[in-house]
Amino acid sequence: MWKRLLQSLYSPVHIARFRFHPIGKAISYVFFLSLIATLPIAIYFTISINKMIGSTHQLLTEELPPFEVVDGVLIANEKEPIEIIRPDVTMLLDSTGTLTTDDVARYTNAVAFLKEEFALVANGHVQSYPYSVMQVERFTNKDVYEFTGTLQSLLPIVISLSFFVLYFFTCTSKFLYVTVLAFIGLIFRGTLNKRGSYRHMWSLSAYSITLATIFFTVMEALQIVVPYAVALDWFVSITILFVSIKELPSVKEAG
Repeated sequence: MWKRLLQSLYSPVHIARFRFHPIGKAISYVFFLSLIATLPIAIYFTISINKMIGSTHQLLTEELPPFEVVDGVLIANEKEPIEIIRPDVTMLLDSTGTLTTDDVARYTNAVAFLKEEFALVANGHVQSYPYSVMQVERFTNKDVYEFTGTLQSLLPIVISLSFFVLYFFTCTSKFLYVTVLAFIGLIFRGTLNKRGSYRHMWSLSAYSITLATIFFTVMEALQIVVPYAVALDWFVSITILFVSIKELPSVKEAG
């Protein structure tokens, strides 16, 4: 697996040869790449969530005003949103409905109690949960305080579940990416008059995303924001797929 990864970083010739491998190898390779891509996010998420829970536990008792959630709606005496900024986390409380998850997503690490949902931002990645999913008619800030205390002891389980959820979504996006790329490969195959089935194009696409995946994984690990990341990702992968398809035998040569 590692050998194929290294060869896919620089050699379109090797990528073209990988089409002869069983399709199962290409599928397992996408799972492998997804795992690599998930690791930096998971590591930073673990560090962030650990700090955030500790800070949240403290802020709930010392600085955040009393509130309660009744029938899925946040109720507080505050007339405008409250923002408490600390080095590890920003705490937001808004019973007015002014803030949305898009507003919360601007923070690197944040815990937000919004009008109808709870939002968590860890290392720039936001997740939101409606209060209604908790299936509790009423709870207060004291209940949340007790819950965060319990959460600290359950942190390994929480982090493990979060990692598997993150890995699942990464795998899903990668498989969709490769599938779309394979259809683009069919267009290149016809334009270049090359041989190869859709299965071959899918295998080539799976290995063609290697360079872009590793590049953005390194950037994520270094916490470097790449401008136009999506466009650059597609451009690099499509380019490598194109030059790999050029290495395939042509229809005329085969005849």
